[in-house]
Amino acid sequence: MPITPFHLGPGALLHAAAPRQISFLAFVAANVIIDLESLYNLVQQRHPVHAFLHTYVGATLVVAATALLFLACRRFAASYRLPDLVSWRSLRIQQVLAGAALGAYTHIVLDSVMHQDIQPLLPFSPGNPLLGIVPLGTLHQACIGLGLVGLLVIAVRRLLAGLERRQRSKTGA
Repeated sequence: MPITPFHLGPGALLHAAAPRQISFLAFVAANVIIDLESLYNLVQQRHPVHAFLHTYVGATLVVAATALLFLACRRFAASYRLPDLVSWRSLRIQQVLAGAALGAYTHIVLDSVMHQDIQPLLPFSPGNPLLGIVPLGTLHQACIGLGLVGLLVIAVRRLLAGLERRQRSKTGA
């Protein structure tokens, strides 16, 4: 199934670990862009379903496309005074590149473990050395677990920040 939430688990933890360095939004965008290829191929009944964008070369182009899309959207939003709902306009290009790269490359690794039609090293080498290295159930559980840990870290960090703000407002600092 394209655009699965399992890919987002590692992204949540990576973002929680380095929120000022990694854009979760770019992580998600890169994952969605890659899986648009699979969705198109499924709808068109084309094989392999996981084709060019599911290679490291294709993923690298997705990283660049995600960064360019971000820059274009930021320029468009500034011209038309669109709302900045999730503070994406304040992201630095380095955060976007880090998020997109981590999103794209973890996507290829995770899909390589579970999909038989991926050849992630093309055009340099056929085959898929990661296929089946981890059982599918274990892979899904790991992605869910990473996501839950990431969400917990983010929630605790926000709770502590809120408590700190309240404490400062009480002391007048």
